[in-house]
Amino acid sequence: MSDKKKDLSKTLFSAGGLFLVLLIIILINVLMSQTNFRMDATSEKLYSLSDASKSIISNIKDPVTLKLFYTKGVDNIPLQLKHFAPRLVDFLSEYENFGNKNIKLEVYNPQPDSEEEEWAQQYGVKGIDLPTGDTIYFGLVVIAADREETLPFVDPGREEHMEYDITHAIAKVQSPKKAKIGLLSGLDVFGNPPSPIPMPGEPPETPPWYFLEELRKTYDVEEMSMTYSDISDDLDLLILVYPKDLSDRLQYAVDQYILNGGRVILFVDPFAMSDRGPNISKHMSLPTLFKAWGIKMNEEMALMDFGYATQFMDKNNQVVENPFWLSLDRTAINTDNVATAQLESILLSIAGSIEKEDKEKIRYTPLLQSSTNSELFSVFKIQQELKDLRLAFKPANKRYDIAVSLSGVFDSAFPNGPPPVADEKLKPKKPHMAKGIKESTIIVVADTDMIHDNNYVEHQSFMGNEVSQVYNDNLNFLLNAAELLAGNQALIHIRSRGKFERPFTKVQELEKTAQAHWMAQEQELSAKFEETNQKLRDLESQKDASQKFVVSEEQEQEIKKFRDEKLKINKKLKEVRRNLRADIEKLGTRVKFINIFLMPILISILGIVYAAVRRNKAARTRNSSK
Repeated sequence: MSDKKKDLSKTLFSAGGLFLVLLIIILINVLMSQTNFRMDATSEKLYSLSDASKSIISNIKDPVTLKLFYTKGVDNIPLQLKHFAPRLVDFLSEYENFGNKNIKLEVYNPQPDSEEEEWAQQYGVKGIDLPTGDTIYFGLVVIAADREETLPFVDPGREEHMEYDITHAIAKVQSPKKAKIGLLSGLDVFGNPPSPIPMPGEPPETPPWYFLEELRKTYDVEEMSMTYSDISDDLDLLILVYPKDLSDRLQYAVDQYILNGGRVILFVDPFAMSDRGPNISKHMSLPTLFKAWGIKMNEEMALMDFGYATQFMDKNNQVVENPFWLSLDRTAINTDNVATAQLESILLSIAGSIEKEDKEKIRYTPLLQSSTNSELFSVFKIQQELKDLRLAFKPANKRYDIAVSLSGVFDSAFPNGPPPVADEKLKPKKPHMAKGIKESTIIVVADTDMIHDNNYVEHQSFMGNEVSQVYNDNLNFLLNAAELLAGNQALIHIRSRGKFERPFTKVQELEKTAQAHWMAQEQELSAKFEETNQKLRDLESQKDASQKFVVSEEQEQEIKKFRDEKLKINKKLKEVRRNLRADIEKLGTRVKFINIFLMPILISILGIVYAAVRRNKAARTRNSSK
């Protein structure tokens, strides 16, 4: 065969091979498009259904239809909404794929004056008016049989809770009956509605606390008052929020409810910032009940914790750390307990500490704890300057319990029977129980402010609609606990599935280590400063009146010695800060190198190896043909 024919043959072979490769790629794409293979590469599987959702979907009795109303093709749609919508559609497809014909996804584009727009309005989906005059819709309707659940506006700010909202709606249309929760509080958690005829001196209008709105989405919430003398057995859960001045009669009712197997979530506090009463009465505990439960709390002592101190801007626009405001991370949360296993961040303000007493038959489980760099401090001194607090701080080198779970069969806090009452009508109608007849669970939290809106949610206006941005897991803690004690336990594993933002935890660890070292140096400097001042005062007291304004040689030496020591310690402090910055910069440099250079280098190495292998293979082929 001539060289020209060989070249032509190679060319045809190459063209045919290229065509064959293209044909294979097209066929693979066609086949893959017909399959439901999907891969979530995120470490926490943020874009995949959790096992809890799969469990609920697997038990669906009535087929479910998911109707998403999303207006497309409109100019000036907010970028946050525009970027979130495709992710939502993709995530809803996960439900349809796993539902295996039990879940059907329908996506509608409600344009002006269209049938889709009429359907959206009938289902209660909110229209959002844009500045351009256009109206867009972004809501979800879940339908099963004759029941429907509508999310009028799918808030992009709740993306971390997207799966819970969807799965909860699916579970709700499968089972219309709501669990019943009794809520008793010494605070205005139910809000203060506007008066029809405002009168001078009346308290201003206030909305209900946000956690109450969230509870009402799932449960039938009964508002209870301090005048109750009995607690109904039909309550699935009793929540007590700062029940200050709880009467003996009502404490007895709580006691008997628990002995009959009732479950309770209780929020107490050494200093409730949300209490509008006088400062001297901003604390509470229930020592009578606590003793029967095997716990105690000193209501006059609050936790001061520099291990989880929260950073604030002071009046001088300087970043300071407040050890009474605690920003708890995963290291402070019990990851083995089902109610807290998936929580990541909790914000507390002036929390107390719960201690266990000898009650062997009661299971005592800490849920939230302080760091070892903490101590109990009198609530009467919390108004001191942060500098003075740091100087007085002496770490206890142990972890304090902030929230605990108690389980078992309890004894009555009133072993001799109900407390006496003046009115015969107020006497309990049920026989007295001295010992529990059923096992019960009680969750006690030594901070009430954690469920106040200020500690976990921001309310904003988004295109004319009020949206609420939850920025930590305070609300999830309460909802998980309620779900555990009263509701569908599978939903607990959905509520907090991880963050779409990943904090630089290594940097935070470096800062905490340096801060502890820095505080020790600062206390050492302050102690020496006070020691030298005392020496100077002693020398001053030994002088005659005629020498009052004369600095003695001994004083000069002491002053010089202190100045030298101060310069030496200040130099050490600067070294601590400099080393901290250097460690953070080194860490940042390594991360940048990995992100920018490591992947291209790996690809280049693979390319070189592949080229070398091909060259060796071609050389062997030529040698074998000769």
